[in-house]
Amino acid sequence: MESTRRSFLKKVSVAGLGAAGLAMAGPAQAANSVAETSQAKKKTAGKDDGKLRFGFIGTGSRCQEHINNVLAIPGNKIVAICDIQQGPIDSTLKHIAKFNVPAPKVYKGGEREFERMLNNEEFDCVIIASPWEWHVPMSLAAMKAGVPYVGVEVSAANSLEECWDLVNVSEATGSHLNIMENVCYRRDCMAALRMVREGLFGELLHATCGYEHDLRDVKFNDGKHYTYQPGGELRMGPTAYAEAQWRTNHSVHRNGDIYPTHGIGPVANCLDINRGNRFVSLSSMATQSRGLHKFIVDNGGEHHPLANVRFNLGDIVTTMIKCANGQTVIVTHDTNSPRPYSLGFRIQGTEGLWMNDGDHVYVQGKSKPHRWDDSETWFKQYDHKLWADNGAAAAEAGHGGMDYIMMYDLIQAIHEKRPAPMDCYDAAAWSAISALSEMSIARGGALVDFPDFTRGHWIHRQPAFAL
Repeated sequence: MESTRRSFLKKVSVAGLGAAGLAMAGPAQAANSVAETSQAKKKTAGKDDGKLRFGFIGTGSRCQEHINNVLAIPGNKIVAICDIQQGPIDSTLKHIAKFNVPAPKVYKGGEREFERMLNNEEFDCVIIASPWEWHVPMSLAAMKAGVPYVGVEVSAANSLEECWDLVNVSEATGSHLNIMENVCYRRDCMAALRMVREGLFGELLHATCGYEHDLRDVKFNDGKHYTYQPGGELRMGPTAYAEAQWRTNHSVHRNGDIYPTHGIGPVANCLDINRGNRFVSLSSMATQSRGLHKFIVDNGGEHHPLANVRFNLGDIVTTMIKCANGQTVIVTHDTNSPRPYSLGFRIQGTEGLWMNDGDHVYVQGKSKPHRWDDSETWFKQYDHKLWADNGAAAAEAGHGGMDYIMMYDLIQAIHEKRPAPMDCYDAAAWSAISALSEMSIARGGALVDFPDFTRGHWIHRQPAFAL
């Protein structure tokens, strides 16, 4: 499996550097037979007992959090799970048993076992929580198998070609692809979105965001624990555990913003991206790559075998994006250096702004001149309806409750047979930052054009997220 992943990553790198032509890709090329086959397989939601039928591909810790929320919301059941590793399967089955519900069918073994699960079972929704390089193959397979709603974890895609694949197959099959970007549902982000929509900040001008998260002890571990244990072994790749098995390899082979969606998702919703606005171009630069090598030397010594690994990912990657309506966005990726966690949100308009770092809000004419307000005061007043109605139920859920709110919103969309809250165009546009930033950095920070994944429809599409 590891050799497959490494070859895939090499292909990703090539695709990212040579995909300029894909920025102007034409109409979907998916064959009519794909659409016909998919439509024929679509089933009525909750056909047997009225419960929505869920399947999960990838059974690690992220899967278990999704299961918590699926089963916490009445009217859902888990039909089947799939993984290639027995350990995560066993852990997930034990987790499900705590809910006193029937055990799901298990598909395991080969790398393509997920296809057998998709073809054998009937689902209303399949959630994909696998390593990044499998997100697109699994999403495409689920949509072609006729699954009405497919939820894919972030980032949704690694190359421009993969982004177009998600759009083309979703359009061809009619299946709704939902990118599972939970930060869009963070309470403060949703309150800020409401403030934007009610005009508190005036016309938007600029935003900043990112993923600034020290992941050094996630990218290395001893093969037994999720994070590195001080004084313990240092491993990455096939002998490591969890994300260190695969995520660290991306830092070896790639140089760009390889995880943009946590930051860009809430900002894109505020800026109405793909719905009256769009990203038109970007430029990226990266610092030296120092943090991961230093972590190895500091904890394992300069003669540790991993000290010979050459990491390509710059410690800090900065991307600037220009929007069709004039706004600029700065996106930062910083996962290899010591720092407290931050997504660095700043939403700024002609009448005021919100800054996540420091929890500041300023609204002209309502705040004291040249003085910050504590954001909590404003956010209590502008709490989004999703949180006002479901905050108590979300209290124990992961990531401060936003995982629950995200799943609740997706399930409501399924029940109401409406489009996914964050659709294939969002998945493509947000994820494309990765490939485009790699392309720009490889060209010395050159400006690169942003694909229009809506093929011009962004002009007339209306905001749909969390209305």
